[in-house]
Amino acid sequence: MSDQNPSSQPMLNVQIDSVWHQFPKGTRIIEACEQAGSYVPRYCYHKKLSSPGNCRMCLIEMGFPRLGPDRKSELGADGKPLINWMPRPQISCAQDVAEGIGVRTNSPLVKECQRGVMEFLLINHPLDCPICDQAGECRLQEFSVDFGTSQSRFLEHKVKKPKNAVLGPRVTLDDERCILCSRCIRFCQEIAHDDVLGFVDRGSYTVLTAHPGKELENNYSLNTVDICPVGALTSTDFRFKMRVWFLKETKSICTSCATGCNTIIGTREDVIYRQTPRENDAVNSCWMCDYGRLNFKYLEAKKRLLEPQIRREGKLVHTDWSTAIAQAALQLKQFSGTEIAIIASGRMTNEELWLTVQLAQSLGTHYIDIVPRRGRGDDILLSEDRNPNTNGARLILGSASEPGANLLAIADAVKSGQIKALAILKENTMHLGVPLERLAQLPVFIAMNILSNEATEKATVVLPACGFVEKRGSMINGKGRLQRLNRAVRPPGNARDDWEILRDLIQAVGGGDSLLSIDDVFRRIGETVPQFAGLTFSKIGDLGVQILQMEELPPTHPSDEEKIEQAVAIQARRRAVRSEST
Repeated sequence: MSDQNPSSQPMLNVQIDSVWHQFPKGTRIIEACEQAGSYVPRYCYHKKLSSPGNCRMCLIEMGFPRLGPDRKSELGADGKPLINWMPRPQISCAQDVAEGIGVRTNSPLVKECQRGVMEFLLINHPLDCPICDQAGECRLQEFSVDFGTSQSRFLEHKVKKPKNAVLGPRVTLDDERCILCSRCIRFCQEIAHDDVLGFVDRGSYTVLTAHPGKELENNYSLNTVDICPVGALTSTDFRFKMRVWFLKETKSICTSCATGCNTIIGTREDVIYRQTPRENDAVNSCWMCDYGRLNFKYLEAKKRLLEPQIRREGKLVHTDWSTAIAQAALQLKQFSGTEIAIIASGRMTNEELWLTVQLAQSLGTHYIDIVPRRGRGDDILLSEDRNPNTNGARLILGSASEPGANLLAIADAVKSGQIKALAILKENTMHLGVPLERLAQLPVFIAMNILSNEATEKATVVLPACGFVEKRGSMINGKGRLQRLNRAVRPPGNARDDWEILRDLIQAVGGGDSLLSIDDVFRRIGETVPQFAGLTFSKIGDLGVQILQMEELPPTHPSDEEKIEQAVAIQARRRAVRSEST
């Protein structure tokens, strides 16, 4: 489709398989056929890339209106133009629709062309489907059945090409399977802006390779694996790990930065095997970066917290959840609100942040903030904001609390002894710049996290929580789009869903009411935050809902100069912590 709004384009009449349809000007013929219910097979064509027309699998018959002596279209009995059919087939991927043209996708000529193309593509293709990672989602397999023949007339020896060729740190190539569609080359040129791949040699000996002295190592390299229609480009991480037909696929979002790319999480028996992009033109098109795609390994780390713990006689010991929650509530209630601080996380969902606010209100504390995360971004998808829900924190914590603005004040209060009870939710306390020895001296230090670290070892209560693939919830990405997280696997050990931990803790300290599900929490948010009013999880849908325009977001506090000063101060504190520790 054209990048322009279809509603603003004139509609053109096109005959497809003897039926007339209307399409906006600029629609590719191959897309028009699919919209009309006549799928045209393709290999080199991808709707987000340019069309080279080199695989020839999308050949169709095409004709133009028959003109009379007056140079006007001759009309048939149905009042529609009569078609003069061209004697040669045409590719449908590189041509747009035009007024009055005709298209045939199932004629004998088209079928013969498809069989011929498939025969040529399979001449040198290895018969290794049983060990190919692409088996189960391979277009070559599917089209050979649907559009090819059941036997081969090729009697000569197949051309041998390189196998297990390392193109980069995350992509492995089996050149024998490559059908020279050039999708990967065009992706690197047009989307990743890293012209690193190309074809060398000629004829049957043409191979795909990286340019001399270069590797396919850009942050979007694994997208070439997604768009490869055969098993030539494979993910080194996923290679030979699992058959795709055994995977349970769950629609979710990436939580590695504020972009919030839509994803499909492939799992089996509570093990995550891969994460691939899901199309959403409002967020990530068809792509996602390698950093976010592979950022789930930590959930299987040996440091994973599996059981709630409380400190007894100077040591952390495992306990049950009711005891851990009761002990945490008892410890917090010993102090007034001015002596309690809560550090939440921009990686928490809207529901968890809302419950964190309710906990702060129940305890009477105003010391609450999240830790901002920044990193190098790009002009494709990777955001400089590494927190996936900064906008949710802005809305739910309040416009007066710009993320990170209160961290230094909280750190100073902890170091001075004013703060006697500290609750860290899904964050590492080392971001505060407070020495471990000072944390160990706190009368109350409650840590809710996924992995153990030096700080959790000093906690008085440890609450094991869930990772992003182990829970439901919602987040607001950097462009103000509300999107859903969906649960793909169960949490390991005795870890619990974050919102349940917070709900029980609120009730234990004497605040809040009964919330039976996360849907109840979402409805409560809608009652207090205007942007959520009238929404439910089902209304968010798979593609999300735009609830914020960027101008609606609170102004950034502090200023850019103050941010720099704050960052310098935090770095200085971290250096001081390291020197004190040594």
